[in-house]
Parts: sequence; C-alpha cells; structure tokens
Amino acid sequence: MSVVRVTILMPAYNAGAYISEAISSVLLQDYQDYELLVVNNGSTDDTVEEILSFHDPRIRLINENRNGIAYALNTGLGAAKGELIARFDADDICTPDRLSRQVDFFDSNPGYILCGSDAEYISETGEHLFNFQCIGHSHEEIMERLYEYCPFIHSSVMYKKSAVIEAGGYSIDAHNFEDYLLWVRMMGAGKYFNLSRRLLKVRFNPASVTIDEKWRGPRFRQLKKNIIGKGFVTPDEGDELLSIIRDQDNGKIKQGAYYALCGKKFLVNNHQPVKARVHLAKAIRVCPSRLDNYLLYVLSYFPKPVLNWLHSKTAS
Repeated sequence: MSVVRVTILMPAYNAGAYISEAISSVLLQDYQDYELLVVNNGSTDDTVEEILSFHDPRIRLINENRNGIAYALNTGLGAAKGELIARFDADDICTPDRLSRQVDFFDSNPGYILCGSDAEYISETGEHLFNFQCIGHSHEEIMERLYEYCPFIHSSVMYKKSAVIEAGGYSIDAHNFEDYLLWVRMMGAGKYFNLSRRLLKVRFNPASVTIDEKWRGPRFRQLKKNIIGKGFVTPDEGDELLSIIRDQDNGKIKQGAYYALCGKKFLVNNHQPVKARVHLAKAIRVCPSRLDNYLLYVLSYFPKPVLNWLHSKTAS
C-alpha cells in the first residue's frame, strides 16, 4: 500500500449539490502529499456520480450502507493511508493553504495531536453568514473550557490517526456529538490547538445532520452534558439520543431550524435585520408553533446596540 502523509477523510450522504465544490477545493491545495478518502454513506442522489466525475488518482471512494456518520468515519480511519487525518465535510470548502498550514503546525509542534481552526460560515447558497472564532486557541484555553462547549469545528480538524485509534475511534452511540466525545476521550494523549485563521467555509443547509440543539429539547441537552462530563456513553443512552433525533429529523423541522439559525446569525453575528426577517418569516411559516422565532422577528427591529446587550446577557 502506497503511503501518504495526510488522508483527507470525507463522509458523504446525499451531498450531490455540494460535493463537487468541496472536492475541487481539495484539489487546489498547495500541499500535495495527500489522499482524499470519500466514504459514501448510502447516498440515494447523484453523490457517487459527482465523485466519479473527477479523474484524479488521489481520490478513493468507499461505498457502504447508511449506518451513520460514526460508522463511516471509523470505516475511513481503518482504510486511511495517512498518519495525519484531515476531517472535511462534503458540503464545505477549504482554503488552498489549509493542509500546508496544519501540517506545518504539527512539524513545528511535535507534542500536539490535534489542530483545528477558525472558519467562515455560509448559507446553502454560499452566502456569507458570519465569521466564527473558536472558544479557545491555545491548549490551555481549550482545556479550560472543554466541558462547556465543543472547542473544535469537526470539519476543520487535523489529528494524528494513532491518537484517535488509541482512544477507540468515534462512538456509534454519541449521536450528533461523536466528535466532541472523542476530544474528551483523547485528553492526556497530547495537546490541542486551534489556528486563529479561517481555513474553511462551513456550509449550513437544511439537509445537514446537525440542527440547532435548542430545537432538540432539554432532555437531549442534559443527556449530552452528562455523557461529556463522564467521558463515555452507554448503549441505552445512545438509543434515547437516537429516538429524540429520529422524532425531529423530518424535513419540516430541519428546514425550520435552518431558517431560524440563518435568521439568528443575520441578526446577532452579521447584523442585517432585513435578511434576518426574511429567514425568520420562513421559519415561522414552516414551524408556526416555535414562539422563539416570533421573538427574534420582533427583536430584528431593535437597534444593534440593544441586540448586542441582550445577546451578552443571554450568553453569560
């Protein structure tokens, strides 16, 4: 088996509308010692056709049944040729210097096992939503807040494959936060870092696996908090998480959550109240019982300093 330094690990499920742009951004990297390993997780659209339209020997495709993202990622880890794994999602876009900057970081900092980055978030159509800054960049900052909030954008991270395998890989029961639990389980194997540079564009879209956790309800959030706190998840907890997700992951709720999230970002992070109202109005039409969307719509008429003050109070 030929050896490469980096495996770009991309799980894909019904990403036909976006995956060509994602793959193109990989092929434009200024670092060349890599393979792109795409794990097709049972797609029913034209995802596979889009992948096969690229004729580049660095691209490898694995087809599997739809068993969830954790299964797909563990499959990819088992097949990866690289000692470094760069996670990347099939609807995101990476900058041409993404790999080179992260590889340079590992070469200069041998005690580290994981390196993420800041990012720009975009809408399903590619429109800028907001710039995201990680909750911590240095190892010390990350460790200080590790149990408060996930410190990494999953699709931004590059990590040492050996450290992830030693930690047991991705948990198939930690539904929607298999990455966060992995970072907790990897503690002590080495140091963490986030580069204060935006190395990718992360796309929100209604078909995304993850929706705003406030829409999941208090039980989901409490289960997640307990699991992260103790560092493992039981099969029974996994079944309960999955039951909550299956009850909510229908087209109506996911579309409503997408519009609400975009409206919130246009209101708070990238103050464009007219665009915020457009998205919030769509969220209200899709899910009229969500009272928080009406409140956000009303708040869109408030001056920006008042919104910033209210946001600081609710975030503290």
